[in-house]
Amino acid sequence: MSKRIERIYQYIVDKENHFSAIDKNSSVTTAEIADALQIQRSNVSKDLNSLVREGRLIKLDGRPVGYMLAANIQNVKKKYVPSYKEERQPRAKTEPQHTGLMMHTHDLFSNIIGMNGSMKNAGEQAKAAILYPPKGLNCLITGPTGSGKTFFAHAMFQFAKANQVIAADKELIVFNCADYANNPELLMSHLFGYSKGAFTGAETEKLGVIDQADGSMLFLDEIHRLPPEGQEMIFYFMDHGSYSRLGETGKNHFADVRIVGATTEDPNSALLDTFVRRIPINIQLPSFETRPANEKLDLVKVMVSHEASRIQRTISLTEDVVKALIGSVSFGNIGQLKSNVQLVCARGFLNHMHQAQIDITLEDVPEGIRAGLFMLANKRLMSMELSQNLESKLVIQPNEDSLNIQTDSYELPYNLYDIIGDKAALLKADGVDQEAINHFISTDINIHLKSFYKDHGFSFYADNKLSEFVDQKIIELTNRIYEMVRQRLHTDFQQNFVYAMSLHISSFLKKIELGETRQTNDNIREMVSAYPEEFAVAQEIRRFIGEWFQVAIPASEEYYLAVLLVSLRSSSSEGKIGVVVAAHGNSTATSMVDVVKQLLGVEQVAAVDMPLDMPPKIALEKVKQAVTAVDEGSGVLLLVDMGSLVTFDADIQRTTGIFVKTIDMVTTPIVLEAVRKASVLGTNLDELYESLENFRGYSRMGELTQPIMQTHLPRAILAICASGEGTAKQIKQTIQAVLTKKNISDVEILTLSVFEVQDKLPDLQKSYDLLAVTGIVNPNLPVPFISLERFITQDTEKLIDRVLISSQVIDNETLVLDQEETKRVCIEFLEKNFTFLNPKKMIEPLWQFAEDVMTAWEISLEERGFKINFVLHAAGMLERILLNQPLTGEATDEQSVLMNAEYEKLHVHVLSLGRTLNLVVPVMEEFYLMSMIQRQINK
Repeated sequence: MSKRIERIYQYIVDKENHFSAIDKNSSVTTAEIADALQIQRSNVSKDLNSLVREGRLIKLDGRPVGYMLAANIQNVKKKYVPSYKEERQPRAKTEPQHTGLMMHTHDLFSNIIGMNGSMKNAGEQAKAAILYPPKGLNCLITGPTGSGKTFFAHAMFQFAKANQVIAADKELIVFNCADYANNPELLMSHLFGYSKGAFTGAETEKLGVIDQADGSMLFLDEIHRLPPEGQEMIFYFMDHGSYSRLGETGKNHFADVRIVGATTEDPNSALLDTFVRRIPINIQLPSFETRPANEKLDLVKVMVSHEASRIQRTISLTEDVVKALIGSVSFGNIGQLKSNVQLVCARGFLNHMHQAQIDITLEDVPEGIRAGLFMLANKRLMSMELSQNLESKLVIQPNEDSLNIQTDSYELPYNLYDIIGDKAALLKADGVDQEAINHFISTDINIHLKSFYKDHGFSFYADNKLSEFVDQKIIELTNRIYEMVRQRLHTDFQQNFVYAMSLHISSFLKKIELGETRQTNDNIREMVSAYPEEFAVAQEIRRFIGEWFQVAIPASEEYYLAVLLVSLRSSSSEGKIGVVVAAHGNSTATSMVDVVKQLLGVEQVAAVDMPLDMPPKIALEKVKQAVTAVDEGSGVLLLVDMGSLVTFDADIQRTTGIFVKTIDMVTTPIVLEAVRKASVLGTNLDELYESLENFRGYSRMGELTQPIMQTHLPRAILAICASGEGTAKQIKQTIQAVLTKKNISDVEILTLSVFEVQDKLPDLQKSYDLLAVTGIVNPNLPVPFISLERFITQDTEKLIDRVLISSQVIDNETLVLDQEETKRVCIEFLEKNFTFLNPKKMIEPLWQFAEDVMTAWEISLEERGFKINFVLHAAGMLERILLNQPLTGEATDEQSVLMNAEYEKLHVHVLSLGRTLNLVVPVMEEFYLMSMIQRQINK
């Protein structure tokens, strides 16, 4: 890299030497250097920035970015661009106007919104915990994400100082337990400190946070992330007030510390009973949803007031903007409201930057937040309460400040408005038109805010998630259907109407596109007969959808639409089917379930994550607990990825008595569809299971509006292996057996070696309609690719179904398999596809052979995919040798492997395998083994 960076630097020196005086034409750009020197643009950019950091170059403002020699830059007069603040007269500084939020010296809680309403009990508990003689009580703050736990802890601390319970010079010590959840020793060293020599590198004694909090208050955030050992350390300190540092034996240190914990979880299930018993006060903070309308409105006012003070201008919001902000809040609570307020104010500021007052209307509100109006319309009582408290326009003056106890965790660490204003001024000075400026900075605002708030566990709006699964045109149609249904039925619907209806429409449009229809049965018709109004509206919806997309919708869909309407009207969850998602990995299942809960707002779904080191027995117990928790009497659907999880249902049904059905190869769309259908009244578990077995994904509008291209070429699936004769042929036999079973004769299975791909693949693409590729190499074609390890670990019939019916992209995330599971899937594949080998006896020598080779070439033993490929290829090699049918090739191939510098390293391990099995391995077989190794090394 040093030679490359010097070439780039010399190019800039040579160019600047051609100019007699420095001017703007002597600067260079990344693209110019990349073209001139034939270097990748990303590498040029990286080296230019390194030269800037070294002080050899100067980066110039502008688009595209220019670079000049630092030695010459002093002669260049920098272009002056006035700040946006200089374009208007400075506002006269006004005294803060405290509107009913006067600060009481001793009772700071009286200034917190809701202290006479939803927060009253929490405030009284907090004051009691602080003032209780002689040293107060330890307490726990519980509440959902974004409900204000950190802010409330700061309020408790300030209250303690104001009442002289804690000295005025003390600070609140904050410790996030999640940072050390998996390392008890590191946790102990941070909490209690360590002594000199406690471990390698501990050259001096270090104080812990307990020492820092002596005489003060320690706030333990995310306390549920403390491991049991950490909880025991804390409750011993609570009991005795004494502790030892890491590396010490006796409890030689004492401290007077008030402990306040915070958690989003149920303490009784997330914390040890012995720990919970030592915390006498549990302060429960309300969610945003349960707060009354006047409190929600006050929260909006306070947050807008903060933004007005930042920019020193009056901000006004129309009634609809306020309602959209309040309606847009879902699981993120007050934290989410704050992020939405900041986004709306930033967009309003961008659009009205040069006006004395920032007047924000619905046009300034992003679509995702604007959808909050629809959400609020679902809640008639809340909407009526807001209307009674709201004027047509909410006007907030700057410096109309409220209680500012402490910068909370949702406070931006920079002034976003300065960034917006100054960036707009720079772009304008560069001649960029206003429309382009607005588009550029709007994107920038989203990036700034999203990058900051992603650490708080919520995104800006769930509509973005919905659009990942459903076309935007379907979402737009559903919003219109929602308004129509409310007018026809004069009733409230659940908050998830738009999401559930969008997914339902998308799903049946996909079926229509594939030519599938579903018939109604007597049970559904009988149920719908009791709801004539909903059925009439469903008939109208069917016609509306057909006209919107110019598609013929079968009359049978009217019954399913009616059932959905009935379900969405009902707020009762009694009798619904429970859903449990279980998957390998630390958070795989939880991530899928979080998306579904965010979109559908349901509770009868649970996640069970199964880390690699979790024994199957423990995983089974966790799944049993989850099944029991979500069961409401109608059974539970278990969605799993693979492995031992597939076999749990029989055991669970036998021990719990709960009817369980299992579907494997789980994906987020499958979880969405399962939970959506499980929420529909009248659905039984068998029907749900059958419908998901035939689930084909959600429709995108391109699939409906564009005619399907008919290639008139024979259909084919391509299998690739090292030789084209070994594993690829085994794959071919497996797929062919599935096709024969399904009476499908018009799909051909092709095989190629990795050496033939480059030469033969273009001709195959001209001669065949390739449906999918599987094997050891991904040729990066615009068709689904199924890796070999995924092919042998999952249900082949289902994989082929997905390829044949919908050409659905196969989820090729890295498989999470432990060593025993990897061996098991290899044995199963060998048993099905090999005749003369005994897989159970052969797996150990083959496994040892693969690990010896991987160690010799420093390939990580955790590369399960390579290990599976290598073991199966080696097994095929052994069977070919037994049958006296070894792979053949050109003499040049044989010569090339013998001349390879690393041949002897491979040959040693091949000889060892041969001696173990009393076989001689031909050189051409070694050629293919070497090619596999080199391809892995070159990845």
